[in-house]
Amino acid sequence: MILQRTIKTAVDITGIGLHSGVNIRLRLRPAAADTGIIFHRREGERVVAIKAIAENVVDTRLATVLGRDGLSVSTVEHFLAALAACGIDNLHVDIDGPEVPILDGSAAPFVKLVEEAGIEGLDAARRFIAIRKPISLIEGEKRISIIPSRFFRITFDIAFEHKAISLQQYSMKFSTESFQREIAPARTFGFLHEVEYLKANGLARGGSLENAVVIDENGVMNPEGLRYQDEFVRHKILDSFGDFSLLGAPMLGHIRAFKAGHDLNAKMVRKLLDNPDHWTYVEFSEAAMHEAQRRSARAFSVDLAWDKA
Repeated sequence: MILQRTIKTAVDITGIGLHSGVNIRLRLRPAAADTGIIFHRREGERVVAIKAIAENVVDTRLATVLGRDGLSVSTVEHFLAALAACGIDNLHVDIDGPEVPILDGSAAPFVKLVEEAGIEGLDAARRFIAIRKPISLIEGEKRISIIPSRFFRITFDIAFEHKAISLQQYSMKFSTESFQREIAPARTFGFLHEVEYLKANGLARGGSLENAVVIDENGVMNPEGLRYQDEFVRHKILDSFGDFSLLGAPMLGHIRAFKAGHDLNAKMVRKLLDNPDHWTYVEFSEAAMHEAQRRSARAFSVDLAWDKA
């Protein structure tokens, strides 16, 4: 993915908000090169543009929340993970509610939405953040470190004192295909007593067994069970992928995390951006960019010839 990308055509999706419990409409529109991902948050007649970058993170307690000028968009991580996995750098996102719809609790429906819209290559090089020196962040038992790598990889460990989860580890070298196959379908999860507490306090109004894996003292409550035996740690990687997209550029590095969540992810993103001696921006050469365009044009010609045949 040398060139920046957007979508070909506008698409819409509607779904319930996990915490608000209201129906929310999301409309994705193509954007020019170097636009970034911009949420256009509507409330009544007012619309505020909120760019999906680290400086606009305003809360990380229950989800990653972006905000600006008094309006915010919550639970952005699954959606941003899907965009990053599909290589979408530039996008306008119209949203008429306080949070991105939870859908089935995973990133898979958003990946499908991007595929429905189609992907458009743009005449501008993509810029990467390449890790040059290791960097770490530790808070009690929780920790994240990032080390240099020619690829983007996440290795995640979780530990829960519950037999349904216990100790889990997963490591993924990123590609669009591996994300779609191994990570995108993994759903958000929570414990029944936490869900009951949130509902009692006016949150998680849209939460159900249809959009989250819920665990009680006996195990997983969802009748269909898990999508993966280690779905919990895979979802943690999904969340991390979305949170780290707020760097504003794809990373070439290896993230290693233990018991981390949205708060530590956000702090690590800020720490990395505040320490530019640990990384550098990398752009592919103009020759490489033109070669990518040539290959794309050749692939289109082959597809066209196949269709005519």
